[in-house]
Amino acid sequence: MLSIDNILETNQMIHDNKLDVRTITMGISLLECASSSGKELCDRIYDRITKEAEHLVSTGEAIEREFGIPIINKRISVTPISLVAGGSDLTSYVPIAEAMDRAAKTVGVNFIGGFSALVTKGATRADRILIDSIPEALATTDIVCSSVGVGSTKTGINMDAVRDMGIIVKKTAELTKDNDALGCAKLVIFCNPVEDNPFMAGAFFGVTEGDSAISVGVSGPGVVKHALESVRGQSFDVVAETIKRTAFKITRVGQLVAQEASRRLGKPFGIIDLSLAPTPAVGDSVAHVLEEMGLSSCGCHGTTAALALLNDAVKKGGLMASSHVGGLSGAFIPVSEDAGMIDAVSCGSLSLDKLEAMTCVCSVGLDMIAIPGDTTADTISAIIADESAIGMINNKTTAVRVIPVPGKTVGEVVEFGGLLGYAPIIEVSPYSAAEFIARGGRIPAPIRSLTN
Repeated sequence: MLSIDNILETNQMIHDNKLDVRTITMGISLLECASSSGKELCDRIYDRITKEAEHLVSTGEAIEREFGIPIINKRISVTPISLVAGGSDLTSYVPIAEAMDRAAKTVGVNFIGGFSALVTKGATRADRILIDSIPEALATTDIVCSSVGVGSTKTGINMDAVRDMGIIVKKTAELTKDNDALGCAKLVIFCNPVEDNPFMAGAFFGVTEGDSAISVGVSGPGVVKHALESVRGQSFDVVAETIKRTAFKITRVGQLVAQEASRRLGKPFGIIDLSLAPTPAVGDSVAHVLEEMGLSSCGCHGTTAALALLNDAVKKGGLMASSHVGGLSGAFIPVSEDAGMIDAVSCGSLSLDKLEAMTCVCSVGLDMIAIPGDTTADTISAIIADESAIGMINNKTTAVRVIPVPGKTVGEVVEFGGLLGYAPIIEVSPYSAAEFIARGGRIPAPIRSLTN
């Protein structure tokens, strides 16, 4: 059984190297809330969330005080709303998003995810209503997050959905232009989405889960960088082993917090997501970890190889520390949330094309990237298609969270604030993929999907 003694050696990591539990996320099934009445559905959703998560925030704060471990966010994920609302008489799901927003604010969490649809092979009527509702839903709520799954290794890529999501991203940007398109920061488009991801904006509670569960996301890029400082000039074998050992210790902290939160809240323990998720704070950057391996600037040649080593070693170390490692576990590369990535884009060493290459080996995809406001919907759809293809072929989760900022162009900077940080506007190819996107249909699943 774990005790605080097991993590005493991580005190320096917590106090000096910014180790934290990035989130305690409670997953809540809303399937029992289904109703033919839209009003009753919204009322049931509000009541269930507020009942199940009533003590989530206070419990997280108590654990933080007692164990001395920073817990940055308390969050909720719910069943994809298109699955819950399909039998209702609603023709827009904005009221559901508003009910989620009210409920999340009532219990005091930072974000709630699950305003989602999974259309990897096709879309139901409810899926189409949800997707059409996303721009207004994100414009009229504060802490609701949305995600759409458009492809998978098993099903291929739904190019009709890819086309539609380019349009949805543009509409969301326009409706939230007064906040520099902040709505787009709460919208993720996935290939191979996972059902137990505790991180926003892509979290939802999958239908293979139970009534509820507690999952924890742990982060510590500063801890990994500090560990690598002690092995400068040594071989990559030593680098990999150092990262594995460090990831093991980080994961044990998450395991302790998750088990304690599960016990106190009376909810099943879900998973530990060991993801090196950066923040804009100095000393908390994945880019700086890569540069510690010997790169002059993140984005130069060798960056993809360094990231591949980091991502793999983090997973191996985490798996040795917990029997329930899940979610996205690995290394995130969100530009606006990583001080080193911001510097790399600003100096010209990191481009959108290089970021796409890096997503082949990181744990997610193109994340928190600000692009010119005049980028067309077709171009955004093409970016989503490229990223989905990487995920589909490589049997990994990939995602796109790009923010076309109205009125901004390359070289300007957009401020999102808080953990979302700030970002320089990055250049996008001026060449059109409109005819490619207009074809629609499905890109078939690859041969590796035939595994039965």
